[in-house]
Amino acid sequence: MGRIGDKFEYLRGSKEKALIVYLTAGDPSLDITKKLILGLEKAGVDILEIGVPFSDPTADGPVIQAASQRALKSGTTLEGVLELVTEVRKVSEIPIVLFGYFNPIFAYGVKKFAHDARRVGVDGVLVVDLPYEEAKELRNYTDVVGIDFISLIAPTTDGKRLSKIAAAATGFLYYISITGITGTAAPKIDNIKTEVNKIRKITKLPIAVGFGISTPQQAREIARFADGVVIGSAVVRLIDENKNNPDLVKIVSDYGSEIKNALR
Repeated sequence: MGRIGDKFEYLRGSKEKALIVYLTAGDPSLDITKKLILGLEKAGVDILEIGVPFSDPTADGPVIQAASQRALKSGTTLEGVLELVTEVRKVSEIPIVLFGYFNPIFAYGVKKFAHDARRVGVDGVLVVDLPYEEAKELRNYTDVVGIDFISLIAPTTDGKRLSKIAAAATGFLYYISITGITGTAAPKIDNIKTEVNKIRKITKLPIAVGFGISTPQQAREIARFADGVVIGSAVVRLIDENKNNPDLVKIVSDYGSEIKNALR
């Protein structure tokens, strides 16, 4: 079991739910991203999704799209993101999932990426445009080196496909609480509960819920039946709004702490 599995096992024993936070690497800079990671860890964040900026992030809403563009303009590359993880690993063992699209990985070299990601301390990958049917193109390499492949399940995923995805998944399952792009609508709690309970019947993996969650109340309600919540656009928006504030790390960390307290 790796860092992700260990974290969920620890949280179960502590009767806590996981807070998973997404950051776009390089927004506003890789150096500040590192400071944000360490600040969020101290605030109680359990797992970090580090977004690899991409020029055409079709699954992301306007907030994360804009962050991705800013990061690319500042010169952030996949190589730079892997170096960021190297720096974080000098002082932290927080589980890290690289979140992004297949094109940068393909351009980098799939086998080389899997080797280098494992070497620097990446624990999982979530590739939004690499569905179950095509995942072997990456998993042939990441599975071998022990990197978890985090799978997405949508409200539109039918039962047969859900069973296949769940059977092959590792790390945790990420349930998308709304259809459409990130950060553009509020989730409907009752609908999410019904779907999570359906998934629960066919897997023992932890189930985290993301897309549209931004308040402690939403997090608390979802945590009653899920194993964790993912906060993305709300954090990225907060970073953008305070990017010139010398208290940026504290502001973001305080927000993370507020959400985490709702999950205890």
